[in-house]
Amino acid sequence: MQIRSRWSAIVGYSLVGAATQLVWLNFAGVTTVAAARYGVSESAIGWLAQVFPLLYVVLAIPCGLILDRWFRAGLVAGAVLTALGAIVRLLGDNFGWLLAGQILASIAQPLVLNAVTGITGRYLHEKHRPTGIAIGTASIFAGMVIAFLLSALFTTAASLPTMLVTTAAFCVAAAAVLLAVLYTRPTLTPEPAVPGPAAATTREPAVSRANEPVPPDQPGLPPDPVVPLAAGAAGRHHKGALAAAWGDPLIRRLCILAIFPFGVFVAMSTFAQALLEPAGVTGGTASTILLLQVVAGVIGSATIPILVVRRRAESLLLVISLTTTAAACVLLALAPSTATGFLSITVIGLLLLPALPIVLELVERRTGEAEGTAAGLIWMAGNLGGLVVAVAVGLLVHHPTAAFLLMAAIALIAVPGARALHRPITELHP
Repeated sequence: MQIRSRWSAIVGYSLVGAATQLVWLNFAGVTTVAAARYGVSESAIGWLAQVFPLLYVVLAIPCGLILDRWFRAGLVAGAVLTALGAIVRLLGDNFGWLLAGQILASIAQPLVLNAVTGITGRYLHEKHRPTGIAIGTASIFAGMVIAFLLSALFTTAASLPTMLVTTAAFCVAAAAVLLAVLYTRPTLTPEPAVPGPAAATTREPAVSRANEPVPPDQPGLPPDPVVPLAAGAAGRHHKGALAAAWGDPLIRRLCILAIFPFGVFVAMSTFAQALLEPAGVTGGTASTILLLQVVAGVIGSATIPILVVRRRAESLLLVISLTTTAAACVLLALAPSTATGFLSITVIGLLLLPALPIVLELVERRTGEAEGTAAGLIWMAGNLGGLVVAVAVGLLVHHPTAAFLLMAAIALIAVPGARALHRPITELHP
């Protein structure tokens, strides 16, 4: 029997994934205006965003373990908490309510982002999973684009409440769609097998836990569909998911590798405006450059990983992305200008951001039922890299040449590791 992929689940997940990023970056483009409205410093407004990566580092593994044990309930909790966080920000027109809402949403973020591999493994046929992961990851970056666009539309202190209401409405609608998809048709839909020799060799990518008890938080509902464990992982219990994920040498190498592209992207997104300002690039122009970077990343994440996986060129793409990123940073160091800013940073977005769905697809293919924990390790490493590299670049913010060269060096450091992945990745392909 073949399995019909449930793309509606990917749509619901994509909406919630975008919602998490929208809440995270709501104030990124209106920091000064928000500080004036709520009577706090710009640094305090910055903490509304910084609380997300900080809590992600702490919660990534626990949330991954929750998803491995109670996937559907964990993902739904993430969607609901994101919506609640957006609503809480509307309860009072002061900084305290904003921070409370941000903390709620930041707790939800690991439950949502860690699920990008699990949602594809449970609701898509194996051949469709690279596409599903690419779409899910692209939607996360699309949420950033929406946040930047809202910041461009609601630029005054008086319009900020309208921006928050718009965000809350989107988050509630996204959560409602996901809940409807996951609970109205909670299992994959079988379709008739194609007669002939191919039917006899077709492997079913998912089976139901028909022999397991219904978890107490889901009375009367069928349990989640899951994929079979990866080779060598049969018999592992959910509570051993962390040991199974971290005990895999490939997962550890991917975690280490994720630190570098994540770090460069976060540092570039955080300090591009300040680093380019001495070259005459205005704040408005820098915002446009960063918006194009994320748009290019959305396009690249939705298309490049699909082509790369089909051609089994994951390692090559990672090498090209890191090398090109280093070259772009060197160009910005030697010849900073509006033109080189648009060219270099857009190229970085186009090639560097697709590295994330490629790495996550490898995790999904490798880890089986521990994919939530493994994805959490990848996200944790990436967020940790973002914090460390951003701090290092921040120390050089008044020395743009040195800062751009540092980012170039960080990207180049990861190239040998990306090349070394060629053999273990090849072994994953049938």
